[in-house]
Amino acid sequence: MAAALRQTQSVENKHKLSNTLRNWLPILHSSLSELSEALSPFVETNPVAQIASGYEESFEKLIPKKIFNTSVGNSRTEHIEALSIKHDSLFEVLDAQIDSRLFPTPKSKEIACFIVANLDENGYYEGESENFCRLNNITIDEFEKVRARFAYIEPIGIGAKDFKESFLFQLEASDVKEEAYSLAIRVIKDIENIYSYSSEEYFSEVMRVLQRFKNPPAIEYLEEPSQIVPDLMIFFNDEEQIEVKLNDAYYPTITIDGSYGVKDEFVAQKIKEAKSLVDALEMRKATLYKVGLMIVEYQYEFFTGGSIMPLTLKTLADEFGHNPSTISRAIANKYIACNRGVFAMKDFFTTAIDEDVSNATIKEFVADLVKNENRKKPLSDMKLLELIQNKFKVEMVRRTIAKYRKQLNIAGSSERKKLYQLH
Repeated sequence: MAAALRQTQSVENKHKLSNTLRNWLPILHSSLSELSEALSPFVETNPVAQIASGYEESFEKLIPKKIFNTSVGNSRTEHIEALSIKHDSLFEVLDAQIDSRLFPTPKSKEIACFIVANLDENGYYEGESENFCRLNNITIDEFEKVRARFAYIEPIGIGAKDFKESFLFQLEASDVKEEAYSLAIRVIKDIENIYSYSSEEYFSEVMRVLQRFKNPPAIEYLEEPSQIVPDLMIFFNDEEQIEVKLNDAYYPTITIDGSYGVKDEFVAQKIKEAKSLVDALEMRKATLYKVGLMIVEYQYEFFTGGSIMPLTLKTLADEFGHNPSTISRAIANKYIACNRGVFAMKDFFTTAIDEDVSNATIKEFVADLVKNENRKKPLSDMKLLELIQNKFKVEMVRRTIAKYRKQLNIAGSSERKKLYQLH
């Protein structure tokens, strides 16, 4: 009898845990601003549970004063601006246009959706077309014909593979004079040597049109600032000790109505489900707080003004005793506010160049070099490589620098020189 009772309790505990875990994953994956929405489906079907949103006032009023130190800027306005990240609704705009007459068939819509899903933040297409076509029995020619239609949707230039093709897309929608059209195509395709066409009859007309083009095509969406709400705040307290604070104020709360008769089997089940939802929310808080503590442990130098050090998801997963995919969910769409601004949690996880240098550090260095380079004599990849190797004492190859440039959306030295002249 006792054994049977213990077995029943064990089954009940496992059932409770599985319910909590099932609820936990979507709750863990959601950003803090989306958390109430993620909880809604669970609460809508539960008459004993109610959800109340967290604070709806501006986040800036709740930021610990210690986050506002001299590391970011001098004014509170500058600090608030530093606690904002760029947000765009580009994909919503594009999704609305996929149902247009440009994509009338199921196949064309499928291709268009794939293209939209494989745009980088600048609006350039970077998908694996060949693999997609093979899996869906589509020819590359069919695929490219559909992609070419992106020249007629807003924002113009979206879906191109690079800035030259984006310019060609934008040319189709421009008001360029008919007699200058063929010259414009030649100039765009050979933009590195743009001024070799300066003696052509319609060169000034081509320049007038090109100077109106957007580069990158999604620039308007990149420049729309939107404040986000971080899950964690990391700052130095009055004792100059680093502190990790969970942003509890913005967490929604779940209340359980205990006035129902618990003898009713349906109500009892709903109360149990509501409690597992509360448990899942607490698990989210505990997990993210622990991630924050470990980020501080591994990236302490960053919070004191240094660089981000190599840190892999597997390192944290081993510490947690979880699968790396769980840690990936935990950091997805999550942000940390600190005296240096607001950063995505994923930014603290990098691939190592060697045991002391991360690729994020190298990229930051490359971006800074290009930002401050001589515009009349831009740095070549070989020169960038030389400067990196001298500073970080690492062995790299030129093609790695080229790859980093592409990821940073930085053109080659000859292209940059022409673009500087164009601007």
